[in-house]
Amino acid sequence: MLALPDKSLYNAEKPKERIMKFALAKQVLLDGLNKVAGVVSSRPSMPILSNVLLEAADGELKLTTTNMELTILAKVPCMVETPGAITLPAKKLQSIIREMRDGEVSVDTKGSIATIRCNRAQFKLNGLLAEEFPSLPVFKEAREFKVPQGMLNRGFRYTEFAISNDGTRYILNGIYTCFQDGKLTLVATDGRRLALFENELEFPESQQVDINLPSRAVAEVHRLLGDDGDVIVRITSNQASFDFGDTLLVTKLIDGKYPNYRQVIPTRSAENIVLPAAELNETVRRVSLLSAEKANTVRFRFAPGVMEVQSSAANLGEANEEVPINYDGREIAITFNADFILAPLKAVGDGDVVLKLTDSSSPGVMRVQDEFLYVLMPMHLS
Repeated sequence: MLALPDKSLYNAEKPKERIMKFALAKQVLLDGLNKVAGVVSSRPSMPILSNVLLEAADGELKLTTTNMELTILAKVPCMVETPGAITLPAKKLQSIIREMRDGEVSVDTKGSIATIRCNRAQFKLNGLLAEEFPSLPVFKEAREFKVPQGMLNRGFRYTEFAISNDGTRYILNGIYTCFQDGKLTLVATDGRRLALFENELEFPESQQVDINLPSRAVAEVHRLLGDDGDVIVRITSNQASFDFGDTLLVTKLIDGKYPNYRQVIPTRSAENIVLPAAELNETVRRVSLLSAEKANTVRFRFAPGVMEVQSSAANLGEANEEVPINYDGREIAITFNADFILAPLKAVGDGDVVLKLTDSSSPGVMRVQDEFLYVLMPMHLS
């Protein structure tokens, strides 16, 4: 796990004597700032929360930002002449470094002022002393899981779009994350649709736990995830951390009991229809161009050998497209919100999806192999 901020770097006899000197490539510094700047609020509750904590020591620079709910720490290699620490306005520092020409950036600090040089450009940026910055949360007796980044990346991609943004149902403003029965399960719902990702994962039975990750944390972790390597997930009673080796993210958890999502998943379906995800995506996008803006509905009709997709709007007109499909079941028609169909298809990309339908008024289920399940309520139009 990445080390906590080293408070010994801040201690000097007088604030004016606090100095730090380090240098590194412009792009290396910018990459580090890009990793941590996302959690900085434009309207923080305290001025220090607008800043990034910079700590230079032992050949590396640590950059930390926090909004008190979410904290990100990243480390990058650098040449350290004088160890030390300071906090500087995160967004302004990011903009300055971004606009500099490629080359070596040197940073000299004295007290709460940093002098930043690159090529012929020089900036003096006012900051705040490092000891004013909140301490990084400490994890004790945490449950620990090693999760392949590719798996968690897919899991968030398959579920993140279904997170509710309804402030009155805060428990749904995140992804329910469960380590149980040798599986990682992720669930998101906004009450009109439910997305579920499930995959096998090895961990001791004694480590089983379920938590609710806030949507902001999900977005930041998803941004950091790649397709290779592992991420170490540590969980306590009220927070979780994601350790990527050179980057650490710590988040508070949503408190409360997540609803019983299993009871809304249909256990039976009358018709199973296999459809190419990319073609279905393109068809719905085209037809929905003439759907009513407020309802944004598209109507599906499935009959042997054909899928028909329709939309209409009183002030615009109507659209209709037929697609040959491999289907020999009974005729069935159902209406969905176009955006709610397109969101999972975008996550799936290529390959096939299985659409499970019972009738025009029962929930539809979309599946991709055994790891992704999507429940969607139909629209009832007069």
